[in-house]
Amino acid sequence: MIKKILITLIILMALAINLSATPIELNDDEDLVPTFGSLRGASRFLAQRSRGLMKCNKNPRLCRAKGSPGPDCCNKKCVNVKTDKQNCGLCGKKCKHQEICCKGKCVNLMTDKRNCGGCNIKCKKGNSCKLGMCSYA
Repeated sequence: MIKKILITLIILMALAINLSATPIELNDDEDLVPTFGSLRGASRFLAQRSRGLMKCNKNPRLCRAKGSPGPDCCNKKCVNVKTDKQNCGLCGKKCKHQEICCKGKCVNLMTDKRNCGGCNIKCKKGNSCKLGMCSYA
């Protein structure tokens, strides 16, 4: 009787650990079937607490986990090279002080006609970007 209760408890614990694993989200351009990441028994609470500090030196797929700062691995940290000012387009490519990273390119929002005042805000044809606002040339 005690053996049956013990075995049932072990099975329930294994099932609870398996169900608590965080799913890995894939990009639209990937043909892989979504799988569950191995957090080795860590609860979702613990996985969420380390959002800003996710490292990818041991498990690069960790960057695809829900809540990750980005899908890319640069200098053993999860980042998004399309928006990260310290890794814009490529790992280690830093934008200048007055620039930000839009779609993997360093741009100055104060003067860039294609990113005037914010990423992907385009000035109409014939207008220029001055102080982050589109104006007539």
